[in-house]
Amino acid sequence: MIGVLAGVSGVVIGYVALKQARLAVQDCQQMLARQAAVSSTTGGDLKAIRDVAVYRYDALEEMTGRLSFSIAMINALGDGLVLTSINGRSETRTYVRPVVGGKGQTPLSPEEEEAVRAARLGLGPEIEPQVARR
Repeated sequence: MIGVLAGVSGVVIGYVALKQARLAVQDCQQMLARQAAVSSTTGGDLKAIRDVAVYRYDALEEMTGRLSFSIAMINALGDGLVLTSINGRSETRTYVRPVVGGKGQTPLSPEEEEAVRAARLGLGPEIEPQVARR
């Protein structure tokens, strides 16, 4: 009796899991169909963040190990933001600067400009300071 009950419970659990999996597959198919329709008509969502680059560096002489960084997150139009974190022994400062058309709306530091450049050129998620253009 216990074996039959366990078997029936297993079949019910399996059926529910199968039904949930089919719903998840249908959702994914619909999402992909919408994305394909947008891509075929406009070449993709131009406002979606697609280019990201991280530039790590030593901002302060007292701190080594490239603990400071600038992250550029840019869309196909060149709009986005740069997030910068300057790390010292006793404090950390974080800045966010808007980017429009590949240029900062406020003046960018050389490190922030390098992160934006790397993101626009698709140089990879993290670039090394010696590889970066100065």
